[in-house]
Amino acid sequence: MAQRSLLKADRWIALLGAPTAEDTLIRHYTLTRAELDHIRGKTAPHNQLGLAIQFCLMRHLGRSLRHEEALPAVMVEFIAEQIDVQPAVLAEYGRWEQSRREHALEAQGYLGLHPADRHDLHAALTAAVAAADASDQGQPIAEAMIAVLRERQALLPAVDTLDRIGRAARAMARRRMEAALLNGLGPEQVGMLDSLLFVDPAIGMTRFAWLRTLPEAPSEKSLMALIERLRFVRDLSFDPRSRDRIHPDRWMQLVREGNVTPSWLAGDYNEGRRRATIAAQLIELTGRLTDAAITMFCRLIARLFMRSRARRDRRHLDARADTARLMGLFRDTLRALAEASQTGEDTFDVLDRRIGWHHLMRARAEVEAIAGSTDPDPLLGAAERSDGVRRSAHALLEAFVFRSARRHDPLLTALCLLRQLVQNGRRSLPDKVPVGHLKDRVRKVVLAGGGGDRRLYEVATFAVLRDRLRSGDVWVEGGRSYQPLDAHLMPIPAFRARKAADDLDLGIPRNVDAWLAEKQRELDFKLKQLAYRARVGKLPRVRLVDGVLIVSPPRAIVPKAAEAVKWLCLDRMPLIEITDLIADVDAWTGFAGCFSHLRTGEPVRSLPALYAGILADATNLGPKRMAEASEGVSARQIAWARLFHLRHETFKAGVARVIDAQLAHPYARIWGAGTTSSSDGQFFRAAGRGARRADVNAHYGGDPGSKFYTWISDQHGHFYILPMGATESEAAYVLDGLYGHESRLEIEEHYVDTGGANDHVFGSFAVLGKRFAPRLRDLKDWRLHAFEDVGAYPLLKRHIGDRVDAAAIREAWDEILRIGVSIETRAVAPSTVLKKLAALPRTNVLSRALREIGRIERTLFMIEWYSDPALRSRCRAGLNKGEAGNKLTRAVFFHERGEIRDGSFESQAFRASALNLVVSAIILWNTVYLSRVVDHLRADGHDLPEELLRHVSPQIWEHINLIGTYDWSGKSKLPTGTFRSLRVPRPAFLAA
Repeated sequence: MAQRSLLKADRWIALLGAPTAEDTLIRHYTLTRAELDHIRGKTAPHNQLGLAIQFCLMRHLGRSLRHEEALPAVMVEFIAEQIDVQPAVLAEYGRWEQSRREHALEAQGYLGLHPADRHDLHAALTAAVAAADASDQGQPIAEAMIAVLRERQALLPAVDTLDRIGRAARAMARRRMEAALLNGLGPEQVGMLDSLLFVDPAIGMTRFAWLRTLPEAPSEKSLMALIERLRFVRDLSFDPRSRDRIHPDRWMQLVREGNVTPSWLAGDYNEGRRRATIAAQLIELTGRLTDAAITMFCRLIARLFMRSRARRDRRHLDARADTARLMGLFRDTLRALAEASQTGEDTFDVLDRRIGWHHLMRARAEVEAIAGSTDPDPLLGAAERSDGVRRSAHALLEAFVFRSARRHDPLLTALCLLRQLVQNGRRSLPDKVPVGHLKDRVRKVVLAGGGGDRRLYEVATFAVLRDRLRSGDVWVEGGRSYQPLDAHLMPIPAFRARKAADDLDLGIPRNVDAWLAEKQRELDFKLKQLAYRARVGKLPRVRLVDGVLIVSPPRAIVPKAAEAVKWLCLDRMPLIEITDLIADVDAWTGFAGCFSHLRTGEPVRSLPALYAGILADATNLGPKRMAEASEGVSARQIAWARLFHLRHETFKAGVARVIDAQLAHPYARIWGAGTTSSSDGQFFRAAGRGARRADVNAHYGGDPGSKFYTWISDQHGHFYILPMGATESEAAYVLDGLYGHESRLEIEEHYVDTGGANDHVFGSFAVLGKRFAPRLRDLKDWRLHAFEDVGAYPLLKRHIGDRVDAAAIREAWDEILRIGVSIETRAVAPSTVLKKLAALPRTNVLSRALREIGRIERTLFMIEWYSDPALRSRCRAGLNKGEAGNKLTRAVFFHERGEIRDGSFESQAFRASALNLVVSAIILWNTVYLSRVVDHLRADGHDLPEELLRHVSPQIWEHINLIGTYDWSGKSKLPTGTFRSLRVPRPAFLAA
């Protein structure tokens, strides 16, 4: 079997080909005076030009002119002009091979170069191996060889020689990596590695596949299954420190390859590669299984309390009719008592006559029952039905070692006690148990009656463990996600060095006192200004009623004429199949080139297979049925493209290509400059396996489901998407899209609805130097905060809340700066920080400090919201674009009734990423053709002002065929540089 080349021919040309760019020619192909004098020593013009070209190529690229090499005309003209000869004489030079060789020797002697000898080639091999230690990609390996040869003043050998050295280096690096992982393993461990690829009759699959098939439905059985897999991996006794002997980039590549490698394909690998792939997966699975088990435990504990509260609420609802009847009886009793008091009659006689004494006595038991059932602690209801969760939690305690930053942490003592009780088979608690980890209210419930109830104690302790795991206050050995916040941030020495160099690049200064003084002055002035304007009626569309500021409902922002313009344009948009649309957008942007092969880095071989794989996920059709509904592509081709080319990072790069094209298109500036954005979550019902892992959010009804959280620019581009649980807070993720995308968008202002806003988010935006502008529901219920007492602003006293805690901000300022730099440098995802801070107790100084910064920024924002109708309109317009995007997304994601049926979060992430790419492609295609339609209409004499056109959204799909047979044959492919014909609208039918 022929070996795969290091680089394809076009990549070698990009590295070693003669340039055409003007700036490169000026910088590297301008001849010096000494070189010109030397060149003019040749008499024949073609020899002068040939020698000049040799000089330039050797000095810039480190190589000589090749035999019969075709050079770019622009480069030849640039050099010929300097020596005052005609470019055409180069043809004569090409006929004299002896002259070319002599001039090459002359040029290399003049420039101090020499042909690459065996020592140079050995140095190139060494550099190539070092580069290949980090990656299998041919580009960095080739660049490393070229760099070391140029450094040694050696002329580059032929491309075939470089390619052969690079391939040898890559093979050596792979063998070194395999040896680093496998050396030291005994025969028994090697045999266990190989046995993982054999089908185990007990489970009906290979153990390799079983280990990587993680149950995600929240249940006690799933938690036990995760722990069972973790124990299996631990029993194999692979040293996780072996990964430290491998370059981090190479390790991640090996892990990514293993993640997508099915058992049957791993069995086809050579022995070293197969064993190294499996060993890397086992080491990586330790952390993955640990995180999955802890996440499952947290979900189970949360579900216990959620169901307990739901049962309590149902009891209240069920008792509502009885409560209403008894309240009516109580009302009648009060009236009877009032009547007796007014008339002077005997009270009991009046009661007996009006109500009936026997009725009152009969209601006594019901009243006492309702009075005794007032809001029981959710812990009681959770403990009632906790047997299964407690059994699985006992296994969790046996499987993991928990750590805490606190010395003598009572929670760890309590966990140790529970572990001992399980090991000893004891059913009851000892006389003395650690309770320092429990709040006073919970402690009273647990210890009610003098003794401790073990079920209550266990469930209460597990609830505390869940909260502290989520905050990072307690962590577990071997995990990655459940680590203290400090472990996720930039290392302290690196942060201090950046701070000392004033290289923080944040929205807040290093000096906390200067920032606080400025904010105190600004806040005091603007609160007084708000009060004055409210008093004199100078707040547009805001009125003061009984001391409360009320914002009037917004007026329509879309002119009526815009609807007519929309249909005028839409009627002329070309009708197009979604398959052709995707191909058109790829021809404009080259997004398919971003979907490189996981191992080789090469582009996909079959573009139709790539397109079909993307559309299969985007439409929720799935790869198998996409193959059945397609022409020009097979199921095997789609599966291969999805397996090795569709990844999170390739989707991000592909979307960035499309978004950048949208940003660069002149027509897109009608909608905005690409500096503002909005984000919103869209709920999709779950069914089948997807329903088992999904959550129920009562806001969306009683069906389980998930959300796709999408970021949309002011130009309508969908530049980022995240799948998330239906019950997860959107606020924690708002910043992720702004720091996770790879496009050239520079977002300065961001809009969300109420669900995406809290004080931590306000504070984070301020720290990062971005503007946060949420549309807050029930605005009057959000408090304003000031440094001064409420008495300083009497007119606003009904709006003023707690004073700003400046001391907390001062105390945690450095850590706030460190968080900001960590997010700004992409060392940590913003959601990781915000979720951990939200889970910390309100007394935590860091959480409180960021919340106080957020309160200051939110107060300033609310003042502006009351004062500036333009801000309200801008925010509303941004969110309207998100709502339009949700409609388009729903239209594309239409198969299976738009229900999520994937059982794993990873599969949902693939669907979300593909959906985002296809929607972005539709928007770019619509932008291009809306521009052409508008030009056509204006040429026909239509008056189309931009004030109306900005309301014609590119998030339209009426002209796009999303269903039917998907033809990937490329029959409708357009020649480069051409466009599809616009539609000619049919005349309206006139009735006789």
